[in-house]
Amino acid sequence: MTMPGSLPEPEAQAGGALPPPAPGPLTRLPAQLMELLQTRLELLSTELEAEKLRLFGALVQMLLALLLAGGALFMASLAVLMFCPEAWRGWAALGLMSAYALLAAWAWRGARAQLSRPSGLFAATVAELARDRASLGG
Repeated sequence: MTMPGSLPEPEAQAGGALPPPAPGPLTRLPAQLMELLQTRLELLSTELEAEKLRLFGALVQMLLALLLAGGALFMASLAVLMFCPEAWRGWAALGLMSAYALLAAWAWRGARAQLSRPSGLFAATVAELARDRASLGG
């Protein structure tokens, strides 16, 4: 029983069930955080896909270049050995082999140095997460 001028008890409204809370900043926060997380994951996925496509394209081009360069190198070496006098062919072959070995070592070192440097992968995602943290006051 209620007295005049007092509010009815919450159980008396709608058959004993509490009314849903009014939408406010605290009730929208989980939905906004999930939306923010989904956006960041989509950005990460896009960056990963772009990096994968870039690396695959570069790999295909490098393999084709390697195949063609190997064929050209073989033909050039054969031409050098054919046009050398008989007495110098052994030395010419040894010189070509040494030059190829030095070039291969140089290329190997360059490839290792390139792979040891960071590529900046996911830089946009990291920047967005830093902006999110700053806007949330963290």
